[in-house]
Amino acid sequence: MALNHPPGQSPQGSQPRHLPTWWVALVVVLIIWNLIAFFSHPGGATVTIPYTTFLAQVRSGNVVQVQINGDRISGTFARPYTPAVQASPSPAATPGRFTSFQTTFPQTVGDPGLVPLLISHNVTIDVTPNAPSWLGALLAWLPALLLFGFFIWILQRSGPGAATALGFGKAKPHRYDSNQPRVTFDDVAGADEAKAELQEEVDFLMHPAKYHALGAEIPKGVLLAGPPGTGKTLLARAVAGEANVPFFSLNASEFVEMFVGVGASRVRDLFAQAKAAAPAIIFIDEIDAVGRRRGAGVGTVNDEREQTLNQLLGELDGFDPRLGIIVLAATNRPDVLDPALLRPGRFDRQVTIPAPDRRGREGILKIHMRKLRLSDDIDVSVLAAATVGMSGADLANLCNEAALGAARLGRPAVTMEDFEHALDRVRLGAMHPQLVDPNDRRIVAYHESGHTVVAWLTPLADPVQKVTIVPHGPALGVTEQIPAREQLNLSEAYLKSRLAVMLGGRTAEEIVFNSVTTGAESDLVQATSLARQMVTTWGMGSLGLLAFKSDERQPFLGYELAQNREYSDETAARIDRDMQRLLDEAHEAARQCLQRARRELDQLVDLLLQEETVTAAQLTQILGPRAV
Repeated sequence: MALNHPPGQSPQGSQPRHLPTWWVALVVVLIIWNLIAFFSHPGGATVTIPYTTFLAQVRSGNVVQVQINGDRISGTFARPYTPAVQASPSPAATPGRFTSFQTTFPQTVGDPGLVPLLISHNVTIDVTPNAPSWLGALLAWLPALLLFGFFIWILQRSGPGAATALGFGKAKPHRYDSNQPRVTFDDVAGADEAKAELQEEVDFLMHPAKYHALGAEIPKGVLLAGPPGTGKTLLARAVAGEANVPFFSLNASEFVEMFVGVGASRVRDLFAQAKAAAPAIIFIDEIDAVGRRRGAGVGTVNDEREQTLNQLLGELDGFDPRLGIIVLAATNRPDVLDPALLRPGRFDRQVTIPAPDRRGREGILKIHMRKLRLSDDIDVSVLAAATVGMSGADLANLCNEAALGAARLGRPAVTMEDFEHALDRVRLGAMHPQLVDPNDRRIVAYHESGHTVVAWLTPLADPVQKVTIVPHGPALGVTEQIPAREQLNLSEAYLKSRLAVMLGGRTAEEIVFNSVTTGAESDLVQATSLARQMVTTWGMGSLGLLAFKSDERQPFLGYELAQNREYSDETAARIDRDMQRLLDEAHEAARQCLQRARRELDQLVDLLLQEETVTAAQLTQILGPRAV
């Protein structure tokens, strides 16, 4: 599946967050209040004195100005005042010398002679009325309000999880509208069958009256299932683009939080947003995050996930299909979903999106090559044939790696050689420095030559494209095989030939060195797994038509522990014997092949040690025409 991502940006893009206006206003008010308090206060060194001392200073002519505010009196001394016992100076005061004072007016007993006394000593009097009670309460609560506002702002910046703590269980889907770049079926390649099935959904969204007139109801939910990278999300966006309706996209993991009930609230909110914008499409990616089978745990239950799933089931049942809302969901594991989610009336249609075939891969490559500057030697058909088994995401990565490689080498355009190097990098891993130890190089050369000779001379085996002893990824050497054609049904003879090729490297070590190394670890693991499948799944052993489920395919530990083994100990022993027989036969076939071609094996090793990489054309010169 090709992924041609247009440069669209969701409404929830990475825009910078700003302080809320109301929070800024509160901060400004607090600053202004403190400035007013600072500048309105009698400046200088201030001392708190008793009321009787204040009267004595007035009578002695040492007070020039007073300010009466309720029961508080503050003022300025004519001369610096030095109390007998220093009292509560401000930090900036000179010890023992004060230029201003404050005291408390005895309102309970009153002092009718105060004002005449002040007037008689030429003291300037300034009276400030009492502040209203609500203003005092506001000023008293202002710091707490500011702290609370700052706390809310911090939570909002911390993401949806923090907002949940305050009860804001709102869904925040990415919404794509008609004013954003559209994705259509022309941007999708390699999934013609899936596009044909989804075309009905598009037609319903564009012409609902045609279906309603006949009493037909379009499926509410469509499940897109397929391997990773096959373009399930792109297909969902293409449906919305073709129908030109709003598209609400959300990952299922965004529903689940640590607080029980938040996921259910977000499901309700998501459907409410879609109903307000109907006709619309809701797309839930990786739905298995919330839609896993219930009751499949061991001793514990995820209440939040199950409540979210229950709410999703209820919403699928509750909305009117005539509203024009279609729910699309994508998953890589449809086998783990709850059966209630897949019943008719909910997700009642499943669209399987397999890996693309050769024609599909060619279309996908053409889509991703639109943005590349290509040289004239590019052959898309050859690349499509060489990329068997790759998904749309793999092919997109291949094109990008080829462009990066061309840029590193300073080429004006991407060449076929760049694509070949990129294909090696994607398939085999990054190239590492060559082996230095001569003994290791020789062992690896014989090991890879063993794989190559057995594959070349064994009928039905996949063709060898090249063999190298240059380390790639975790492998010290690589024998690259690419199927000549895509096979949907694998024959028993073909599988046995694969087993022989897998064991060819270890067999070559046994013949040449009369000992073995750890280099065949991966080969043995893969061969054992294939032999087990042949016996237990495909009926290619002495058990005949019996087939058993493989334990590693069971997705839930709870179910696996609750179920008994499907076969007896005697049958298990027969399975082990059949597996051993298949591996022994493959080992013997590889041994006979290598012994017959020992001279060619040594020649191939010499060429590998000299050139490190041998191509298919060179293999033809050494081994002759390939066995078919």
